[in-house]
Amino acid sequence: MDLTPAVVCRDLQKRYLTRGQPPVDALVGLDLTAQAGECLGLLGPNGAGKTTTIEILEGLLEPTSGDVQVLGLRWGVDDQALRQRIGISLQETRLADKLTVAETLKLFRSFYRQGCDPTEILDVVSLAEKRDARLDTLSGGQKQRLAVACALVGEPELLFLDEPTTGLDPQSRRDVWDIVRRHRERGRTTLLTTHYMDEAERLCDRVAVVDRGKVIAVGSPSELIHRIGGEHVIDFALQNSHAQPGAELFADLPSVRECRLDSDGFRLTVGAPHECIPALVERLSAHRLELSRLTTRHVSLEDVFVILTGRRLTAEELADKQP
Repeated sequence: MDLTPAVVCRDLQKRYLTRGQPPVDALVGLDLTAQAGECLGLLGPNGAGKTTTIEILEGLLEPTSGDVQVLGLRWGVDDQALRQRIGISLQETRLADKLTVAETLKLFRSFYRQGCDPTEILDVVSLAEKRDARLDTLSGGQKQRLAVACALVGEPELLFLDEPTTGLDPQSRRDVWDIVRRHRERGRTTLLTTHYMDEAERLCDRVAVVDRGKVIAVGSPSELIHRIGGEHVIDFALQNSHAQPGAELFADLPSVRECRLDSDGFRLTVGAPHECIPALVERLSAHRLELSRLTTRHVSLEDVFVILTGRRLTAEELADKQP
């Protein structure tokens, strides 16, 4: 078995220069390794550097500095060999509306010396019944699945998916997830960017959290969750009060690992909720504070992101398709 990593980035830097504007540093020393056969997710908000990173790895952008190896090869030296071994699905793929689904896949298959039978790929992405339909008649989810099919038709060793399910309905999201799982089951590597915590938890062997141009944490979803030191979250809010307390009032409660005050209430990361909740109720009573809401749940990858970055992904970021 080839143990060469599929992707290696070391001290990756990317600075954008625009006349009359200050420089923008999109990447500021990003380090990243994707092992062969794994699904690695890049997780972060808009502007974190995810799309810049993936476009450099795809050969679409040149880094300002740093070392990049893809499948043991380098852009600028092994371009033709690399293009035959990777598949790319961008955030927005513009295809010819007047071509049929089958014609589009046949066109993309012609770009590769070897690859799949386009008919087989149509079955994989659940578009066999649309083979003779023109692209301008497809739904958004069908177009996205076709874009992924175009990335798969060359049987890539390394598949790049940039925000593959943004804007899709729940069923279309699950269809794309199934495609990614099948690709991984064949021993191939997938590198995807996503805003969605549940997507990263379901699909990725490892997740790299990207913020402000750097990888700030990497590991399996369970490793990242374990790293923050608690297994449960207690979310609660108080009745309207003129003297809203600070988070420090609850930081010393039993088994509390981390305490935050957000716009919608308090969030405690705890190891043992059955120990913390009675003490919380007692503390509130002592300060004549009343609960308006209290829920408990298991720690998620979103909690990891909040603790690591100090902020949540906003609704606008989750809806926005732009890099």
